[in-house]
Amino acid sequence: MSSNARHVPVMLQRCLDMLAPALTEPGAVVVDCTLGAGGHSEALLTTFPEARLVALDRDPTALALAGERLAPFGERATLVRAVYHELPEVLERLGIPRVQGVLFDLGVSSMQLDEADRGFAYAQDAPLDMRMDQTKGISAAEVLNTYPPGELVRILRAYGEEKQARRIVEAVVREREKEPFTRSARLVELIRDALPQAAKRTGGNPAKRTFQALRIEVNGELASVERAIPAAVKALAVGGRIAVLSYQSLEDRIVKQVFAAGAATTAPPGLPVVPERYQPRLKLLTRGAELPTEQEIAENRRAAPARLRGAERIREDVTDAP
Repeated sequence: MSSNARHVPVMLQRCLDMLAPALTEPGAVVVDCTLGAGGHSEALLTTFPEARLVALDRDPTALALAGERLAPFGERATLVRAVYHELPEVLERLGIPRVQGVLFDLGVSSMQLDEADRGFAYAQDAPLDMRMDQTKGISAAEVLNTYPPGELVRILRAYGEEKQARRIVEAVVREREKEPFTRSARLVELIRDALPQAAKRTGGNPAKRTFQALRIEVNGELASVERAIPAAVKALAVGGRIAVLSYQSLEDRIVKQVFAAGAATTAPPGLPVVPERYQPRLKLLTRGAELPTEQEIAENRRAAPARLRGAERIREDVTDAP
């Protein structure tokens, strides 16, 4: 299946509208920090014919597929194999001091969910891999089979917000002593058996939170987001805009905190006049997080948990004189 046929970008028009004021001038640079199958990138290049795109992804399969999709745009599109927190190094290598737009579509891509052998989806049996870059790092199976019980409990609670973490981990430890985990169906069945009936009646598939936690651990996602969002804000030129799509509360909280800090004054209380170096660097473009409409969810059910936040860079950093 082609990447075009299977990928419907989440909240596409709203992302384009949010970034539009910054991308109309010739030579504007927009960075898609989460290229995936290339749907957002293709729309950015089509909608803003004067703009240049830099697109990042750690997944070589995604880069290959998106590269075919974006080939008609020629040199306007530069695709780079990198994790999004590596944005500053990528821009430095390309000789780009500032950019006019940045887009993040966080979490696992539709393309990765649709590839059964990647192990991201709990709805189909697959090897327990979950690495976004399958050439490096440890798999979800290795995490399940080798991590101490206390560390597994911490991961499920912190990254999956799983209230039944201890019960699930006790079952995992019993089972891995009999036979190591290799496939997702066995883990899904174990979780169903381990949870009390009341916990299985709410919140969708009972394996969802555990799979999310394992995926975040395997790919270091939250640590990467914590570095990437401030780095992207710093890379924006004055008048530049950033749009971020999150799919779970942990990511959204990080984005909210970075944007709120940038939009607040840092002046000590009581100053009659606030010097420029204490003035906000960002203007928020959303009141809270924008949610997808019913029509957007109907077009793409994976949009349902999405949360969109945006901000505009309104001044440069002003450093104190030496």
